[in-house]
Amino acid sequence: MPTNLSARLSTFVLSLFLIAFALPAFAGPFEDAVAKFANDDYSDTEEAIGVVASSGNKLAFPIISALQDGRLMADPDSKKVYVTGADGKSIDAATGEPVANVPDSASAVRLNNRLRRSVDAALGSLTLQSPDVGTRLQAAQSVFKSHEETALEAVDGALAKETNKSVKAALGEARAAILLFKADATEVEKLEAVATLKARGDQEAMALLTGMGDQPASVTKAAASAIGSIQSSLAVWSTVQNAWYGLSLGSVLLLAAIGLAITFGVMGVINMAHGEMVMIGAYTTFVVQEVIRTRYPVLFDYSLLIAVPLAFLVAGGIGVLIERSIIRFLYGRPLETLLATWGLSLVLQQAVRTMFGPTNREVGNPSWMSGAFELGQITITYNRLWILCFTLAVFVILLAMLRYTALGLEMRAVTQNRRMAASMGIATSRVDALTFGLGSGIAGIAGVALSQIDNVSPNLGQSYIIDSFMVVVFGGVGNLWGTLVGAFTLGIANKFLEPVAGAVLGKIAILVLIILFIQKRPRGLFALKGRAVEA
Repeated sequence: MPTNLSARLSTFVLSLFLIAFALPAFAGPFEDAVAKFANDDYSDTEEAIGVVASSGNKLAFPIISALQDGRLMADPDSKKVYVTGADGKSIDAATGEPVANVPDSASAVRLNNRLRRSVDAALGSLTLQSPDVGTRLQAAQSVFKSHEETALEAVDGALAKETNKSVKAALGEARAAILLFKADATEVEKLEAVATLKARGDQEAMALLTGMGDQPASVTKAAASAIGSIQSSLAVWSTVQNAWYGLSLGSVLLLAAIGLAITFGVMGVINMAHGEMVMIGAYTTFVVQEVIRTRYPVLFDYSLLIAVPLAFLVAGGIGVLIERSIIRFLYGRPLETLLATWGLSLVLQQAVRTMFGPTNREVGNPSWMSGAFELGQITITYNRLWILCFTLAVFVILLAMLRYTALGLEMRAVTQNRRMAASMGIATSRVDALTFGLGSGIAGIAGVALSQIDNVSPNLGQSYIIDSFMVVVFGGVGNLWGTLVGAFTLGIANKFLEPVAGAVLGKIAILVLIILFIQKRPRGLFALKGRAVEA
C-alpha cells in the first residue's frame, strides 16, 4: 500500500512538472506563426501572414496592420515579435502583453511586393466583418485588387452574411477575382468569374482578364469577348469623361470671360488688365483664409462664402477707379486703350509681387469642395462641380440683373445706341463706370473660384486673358448667351483635341478654327442688334 501511494505521488509530481515546464514548449498554431516573422525569410513571413489572418485571434488585425505600416518588430536572437503602436507603446505579438522596451536587436519585418499584396488581402479579409459599411466596402475592394487565394474563405463567409447591396456586389467581384486565378477552380466557376468581371467593366477588371494566364479554351474565349466589351464600354466612358472635362474647362472660361463680355460689349474697351482683376479676386481669397486660419479657424469651411462678396467689392472698386482715372480719357481710341490697360496689368502684377511675393500662395479647399465621387466610369471632383454650379448661378443672376434692374436697362440701351441713350437722359459716363466696375467685380469672383483649381500667383490672370477674348469674340461681343455657348464649345473642343494633338497644338488648332470662323461671321455666333451696332 505505501508503495502504491508512493508511485501515485511520484506520478502526480511528474505531471505537475510537465505542466509547469514542458507545456510552454508546445505553443499553438498562432504563436508558432507569429514566431516565424522573426526568421527574416519571405516564405516564412508569407506563411505566417496566412495563418495569423485566418486564426480568428483578436491580435491578428493589429499584427497584420503593424506589418503593413512597418511597425512589426522581430528579434532574431530571442525569436520574439513585437507590435509597436503609433503612440510608441509596444506589446508582445504572441500574447498581447505590454512590453517596456523593444530590444535593440529587433528590426522591422521586411516585405517585398508579393508580401505586400498578401498583407493587403489579409487586412481585407480581417475587416470584411466590420460593422461599418464603408470599412467592409474598402476591405472587399482591397481583396479584389490583391485577389489572394487565402482570402477566399473569409470572402465566402462575409458574402453569406452581407445585406448591403453595394458591399455584396464588391464581395462578389472580389470572389470572382480570386477564382479567376485559383488553380483548382472549376471551369464553371471561372466562366462565372469572367461574367462578373465583364459586368464590372472597368480598367481593373480588364487588367485581371488580360493577365490571367493559361486557361481552358472556353474561359479564354469568354475572357477575350469580355475584354472587347469592356474596351468598347471604356471608350464610351472616356468620351463622357472628356465631355465633363470640357464642361469643367468651359465653366472656368465662362467665369473669366463673362465680365469681359460686359465691358467689351457696352464700352468697346479692350481691357488687357481684366486678367489682373481675376488675380486680385484670388489674392482676396488668400487674405480671407489667412485671417480665418489665424483668428477664426472654425470658420474655414465658410471662407469662400466670405471671400466671394469681398472679392467682388475689391475688384469692382479697383475697376471703377481704373475707369475714372484712365479709361474715360481714352474712349474712341482703341489702340491707346489696349496699350494703357496692358501697361496697367504689368503695374498690378508688380504691385502684387511687392505685397505678397513672387511665389505661389496656398489657398485651401473647404471640406465641402474636397474629394471626388464616381459616376459610372467617370470621376467627378467636388471643386469642379461646385465651380460649374457657381458659374451658372452667376450667369443667371447677371441675366436677371440686366433684364429687371434700372442699371441693366441703361446698360442695354448704351450697348445698342449710345447717342440715343444719352439723348434720353441716361448718364452714359456713370453707366460706363458702373459697367466697368461690374465686369471687374465678376472677374474678382472668378478669381475666388480659380483659386480652388489653379496656383494663386501674380501670373494667374495671364493664363486666362487670351482664352477669355477668344470666347467673347467667338460667342458675339456683348452677348451673354453667346459667351455661354462660346465658353462651353471651346472648352469641350479643347479637351477633345488635347489627347489627339497635345495641349499646345490643340490650342493652336482652336485659334485657327476661330480665325476661320470669324472670317465667315465677323460678329460671332450671336451678333448684337441695334443702330449703333449696325452702323
